[in-house]
Amino acid sequence: MFAGESLLYRVLALLFLALVAGFVAFQTAKGRAFFRLFKEAKGEIRKVVWPTRQETLQTTAIVVVAVLIVGLLLWGLDSLLGWIVSGAIG
Repeated sequence: MFAGESLLYRVLALLFLALVAGFVAFQTAKGRAFFRLFKEAKGEIRKVVWPTRQETLQTTAIVVVAVLIVGLLLWGLDSLLGWIVSGAIG
């Protein structure tokens, strides 16, 4: 319907409508509660103690090794059970 209009005008109109929708939503009790929750969540994120680069790399390495070990164990179990089943049914 608006394909004949400039892309810039369509984007600006969309941004304007989003701002109007946000303003209207802020006028309701649920809208105010949502924005308050959003502000509180931002405050909680600031309180988080993020791991150092070394801690992140060590944790990642432990997870990768654990996944490889479990994967090899499952592969071995699958192979063993496949061998047993193929031997039983000929």
